[in-house]
Amino acid sequence: MADCVRSSTSGQSSSADNMTSLARALSHTALSQLDQTEVFQSQSSLSRVGQGRRRAISSSQSLDSLDVSPSSEARVLVINTGGTIGMMYHNNVLCPEPNALVKALRKLPILHDEQYAQQTRLYEFYEHAENTLVLPNPSHHADELFHGLSKQNKRIMYTVIEYSPLLDSCNMTTDDWATIGKDIEKHYEKYDGFVILHGTDTMAYTASALSFMCEHLGKPVILTGSQVPIYEMRNDGRDNLLGALLIAGQFVIPEVCLYFHHKLYRGNRVTKVDAGSFNAFSSPNLPALANAEVDIKINWDTVWRANTTVKFRINTQMNRNVGLLRLFPGITAETVRAFLQPPMEGIVLETYGSGNAPDNRADLLEEFRKATERGVIMVNCTQCLRGSVTTSYATGKALSDAGLVAGCDMTPEAALSKLSYVLAKKELTTQEKRKMLSRNLRGEMIADLEGAKLTLSDSRFIQVIAKSLSISCKEELEAIRDALCPTLACAAAKIGDIEALEAIREMGSNLSMADYDGRTPLHIAACEGHLKLVQYLLGQGATVYAKDRYGDTPLRNAIRFRYKDIVKLLRKTGAHLSWDEMEDAGTELCRLAACGDLEGLELWHLAGADVTMSSYSGQLPIEMAIQSGTDEVVQFLQWAAQYRTQPVFDENEENGEFIEFTARPEKS
Repeated sequence: MADCVRSSTSGQSSSADNMTSLARALSHTALSQLDQTEVFQSQSSLSRVGQGRRRAISSSQSLDSLDVSPSSEARVLVINTGGTIGMMYHNNVLCPEPNALVKALRKLPILHDEQYAQQTRLYEFYEHAENTLVLPNPSHHADELFHGLSKQNKRIMYTVIEYSPLLDSCNMTTDDWATIGKDIEKHYEKYDGFVILHGTDTMAYTASALSFMCEHLGKPVILTGSQVPIYEMRNDGRDNLLGALLIAGQFVIPEVCLYFHHKLYRGNRVTKVDAGSFNAFSSPNLPALANAEVDIKINWDTVWRANTTVKFRINTQMNRNVGLLRLFPGITAETVRAFLQPPMEGIVLETYGSGNAPDNRADLLEEFRKATERGVIMVNCTQCLRGSVTTSYATGKALSDAGLVAGCDMTPEAALSKLSYVLAKKELTTQEKRKMLSRNLRGEMIADLEGAKLTLSDSRFIQVIAKSLSISCKEELEAIRDALCPTLACAAAKIGDIEALEAIREMGSNLSMADYDGRTPLHIAACEGHLKLVQYLLGQGATVYAKDRYGDTPLRNAIRFRYKDIVKLLRKTGAHLSWDEMEDAGTELCRLAACGDLEGLELWHLAGADVTMSSYSGQLPIEMAIQSGTDEVVQFLQWAAQYRTQPVFDENEENGEFIEFTARPEKS
């Protein structure tokens, strides 16, 4: 059986010199490509993917022109909460218009390709088909940069779900944030990314709140909207929605982001700065994560990644007893005292300059001190658009002495959301909450980010190449790094060389970057069975959702090569079979059952497959097992059918250790 083939593992040797590790990884004769058996299996997997829609395509259409393989399509869920983007005029004022957005999008060629949808019979195979659309492919052009916005060449299929009632963002509450979060969690395994349509007035608050509510996020969640309704002739809604869809469907950016006016920002770093401009948002203290110009350029060095092996979850518990208090000259102690009275549990104090307040106002400082002693937590944030809170001035140190927590360079929106999130953790003491507020949880404040301990110019490896190519400028050095490091990282992953990967990471390289076949180091490590390397990569924020050119994820690779512990670890981290892999699972399960392959069935069940799924011909795995006369397989399938969604790991277990899991029933 092709899927039963194991590739041989290579031992890991140690070396103290980074150049030696890199040289060994580069020169290893068997590293430039995977074993031929693996390539063959991947290609055969590709031929089976998407069989449902492939079989349904009219025989008069060429499969080459209508590629529905998993590597050519991505699914995005659009959650329409309301906002200006979907408003219409009623009685000379803008109001949310229900049940109108999808109808309008279908009429816009840049946002829906009706011909492709009909030819591939899209509406017959998608849930919520009446609200499902597909972006067109860019037209062929001699200049690749001409259509750089969709350089990945993926078809973005997107489904729109609409809230009722639609809201002006001014009416948003923490309950609405919880609803959005629960919808993301509900559909998390069905889609590659999420776009949230939202009004601009409180978009920065929602983006900040969701960034904390989404724990261990591994997929992009992008908020967007517009200043002018999408139904108007001249508007910014079309470009904002298109850009958000392209990024959410093509790039694995595991953050809550905000996309506006051709820029992708970290959600908890933005603030609205202009009420009447298309360029309405700014990220004062952090550069944009991406710029959508002629090409979409992702600043991967800035992307925040979870470094845990814990599954994604939504925390909807937010403390509402928080507030914003802005200092101004002459503010009275009575005003501050009234603001700090119960039930207030925490405030964000917006101070002058770099976190300063009058140190000659003993009455004000006394109110702050008393509130701190009562357990009220106060975060010190600057009123300035840019800059950070410090204790360089006596007026700033006075607030620190009064018990305020320094908010560094957080925006007021981020500080308020973080305070609400932390205060809701009832299991923590007040001191533990204060410490948590001081930590960088989601990239919301300045931090010494791990990454380029060695600059590009310090790397001897890069120096040699740069000298031979007569290159000296930073941009060209970065281009060399980005071109070579993914292949080197995959080469090092094949032999399990963590030392070489660490050297590559210290050059500033992103260990989630893919090689020419779309394969990441995590793909290779999963194929080769290097458990410790998989743990290392996950600890560095490697994504479990990346797909190679054949549509395979690291989880699918671990199943194919029968590495049970790696399947466990990936599942614990949140990996799941993609929608196209699940579509093909029934046929694969039937094949394994017919062969009496109990180990293969156990691994698919461990990975989350439903063993009651039918094949493309309508047969069930248990029927195939009965026909083949393998009683042990029949017994397993009967047992597994009763526990289709049995969790593999204890949800409360976060220490990284495995919990033993037996995928077969105990013999009586």
